[in-house]
Amino acid sequence: MEKRFRTFREFYPYYLAEHANPVCRRLHFVGSTLVLLVLVIALATRRWELLWLLPVLGYGFAWVGHYFFEHNRPATFTYPLFSLMGDWVMFRDMLVGRLRW
Repeated sequence: MEKRFRTFREFYPYYLAEHANPVCRRLHFVGSTLVLLVLVIALATRRWELLWLLPVLGYGFAWVGHYFFEHNRPATFTYPLFSLMGDWVMFRDMLVGRLRW
């Protein structure tokens, strides 16, 4: 039986263990960067149709990393909110050098 996490603090070490492969982490970083870039472009140009790209970019890169490099099932399916939070905390941790690429 899979463990149920009550807090994000409990969840994040599990999340990082599910993202141990450096290529998977890099793909997450690329996807998150593209999400931010497209969001800024959509807001600046008021081209709201670009917003549909956000989940495609964010999840697309991440899922490629999980299926082809990490060989595991994305945490999104079991822990959607904690997983989304984990994506952005991991992105920040990689950006500031707290986490290896």
